Amino acid sequence: MPEAIAFATYGDPEVLQPTGIDVPEPDPDQVRIAVRAVGVNPLDWKIRSGAMVTAMPVTLPHIPGLEFAGTVESVGDGVGDLAAGDEVFGRAPSAYASLLLADTARLRRRPDDLDVRRAAGLPVAAEAAHRALTELQVAAGETVLVHGAGGAVGNLAVQFALESGAHVVGTAGERERERLTRLGATQVTYGNGWADRVRAAAPGGVAAVLDASGADVLGESVRLVGGPARVLTLADPQAAQSLGVRFSSGAADEERTGEALDRVLALHRRGTLDVPLHEPIPLAGAARAHRAGEAGGLDGKLVLTVR
Repeated sequence: MPEAIAFATYGDPEVLQPTGIDVPEPDPDQVRIAVRAVGVNPLDWKIRSGAMVTAMPVTLPHIPGLEFAGTVESVGDGVGDLAAGDEVFGRAPSAYASLLLADTARLRRRPDDLDVRRAAGLPVAAEAAHRALTELQVAAGETVLVHGAGGAVGNLAVQFALESGAHVVGTAGERERERLTRLGATQVTYGNGWADRVRAAAPGGVAAVLDASGADVLGESVRLVGGPARVLTLADPQAAQSLGVRFSSGAADEERTGEALDRVLALHRRGTLDVPLHEPIPLAGAARAHRAGEAGGLDGKLVLTVR
């Protein structure tokens, strides 16, 4: 029987328990995936803990997970561009499982030379980064500031912005300096005085700011840009509302997964895609992965391996 990790009540990581699932049958525009790896995201543990119960209630028991990589096992009647045996990656709900259903619009084929674990950790962060930069209308020659440039979303935002011809300044810890410099960005240490360090790093000014950190940076960011119109946060909706800054939530009508995966694949083809991974954890260790994520200080993206 296919297996999954689910929780039947909100709580600490130990509520995550193995469970059996039925073999799902795809709708006409879906495929069934034999999952090989699953990305772990902060939203996973926020939902599990009950912190999102008002904003994002779920039906219990609930199988977490939003992104994956795996092998097509069967296809719906309306699917003509994928077949059993194809390797894919993308977004789908209930991804902490050995089998899942995914809409083809949210999938892309995984190249043989893109590691399956790395691929599984890309879709959510790539979609958020691409969506934010698109909404900010970042253009070639502009300087964009990315807060949280060392995180999964910030890392890809830096790479996408550089790809588009922008200059990038990123706030991140000192341990990220070498990697961000290698990518072509300018690292600025976060914490007290960060705005002055950004001004020194970008004497010509900053045209746009993407906040992927939620670290109380929006007020000073508005002052850096000269107004809220080109400041966007993915992580601080309360401050955004009070300052007139745009908050991008990734609602269904905003989602750009397919476009984001195309950008990831373009970077991969050029050999410039850089996605640090934390040591992968088996699916059965999902509670351990959540504890690690909540503790912070990771050296890369959290990924669960299924087979």
